[in-house]
Amino acid sequence: MESHTVEVRGVPLRWMIQGSGAPVVLIHGIPTSPALWRHVAPLVEDVRLLAFEMVGYGESIPAGRERDLSVAHQADYLLAGLDALEIDRAVLVGHDLGGGVAQIAAVREPDRCAGLVLTNAIAYDSWPIPSVKVLRATAPALRRLPARTAQAVMGTLFARGHDDAAMARESLRVHARPYLDHDGAAALARQVSWLHVHDTLAVGDRLRELDVPARVVWGAADQFQKVAYGQRLAWDLRCDLDRIDGGKHFVPEDHPDRIADAIHAVARAA
Repeated sequence: MESHTVEVRGVPLRWMIQGSGAPVVLIHGIPTSPALWRHVAPLVEDVRLLAFEMVGYGESIPAGRERDLSVAHQADYLLAGLDALEIDRAVLVGHDLGGGVAQIAAVREPDRCAGLVLTNAIAYDSWPIPSVKVLRATAPALRRLPARTAQAVMGTLFARGHDDAAMARESLRVHARPYLDHDGAAALARQVSWLHVHDTLAVGDRLRELDVPARVVWGAADQFQKVAYGQRLAWDLRCDLDRIDGGKHFVPEDHPDRIADAIHAVARAA
């Protein structure tokens, strides 16, 4: 995938783009970046993949200083970025916080959403999870800690969130680097400080109004986003739940084939 940046109202919005065809937008969560989709992208064919980097994450950590990093505002950035890229309509694929961004964008501008794939996504009142609440409560102190503190916190999250131990180690190497390069623990503190459950509560009751092809893919052993929320999303979106027994939170890394299959199915139906 090739890096491409567009500037909207002074905010640089970074995308990783590959392929051609109908657009499919990939949206990562915390504490990751478009690199979350590195094992999914090679399995997806016949579409234009655009992996959005949320402002304040990944290589865009510097762009997040002094800016609103809430999930609701990330949806604003996403829609503005699609306008800048002249994309009127796209399939939205979201993991973790990115799933919340996808839901908000789809509800706000339903004509822009051609289809929806959600995997172990925040939704309704499922978040912030207890460990993130602790980080948010200690954010002032976290900002002053060494950069390696972010790496240690992430190591715990990835160990708990992967069912493939080797992939958990790879994930830490990949996703810790931007924090070590840009602001370290202060970047993580900024991210968690902006997480508010009302962002998804505001759209939860309107998900059932969406009339688009959808798939919900869920690691059923996820300790962070419980499978009951995946079941509720599948009910509201009138689609089947692709349940991965034994799968945990970081499904795009541990089970990229299941995400690719869901993308293909929704893209064909869109």
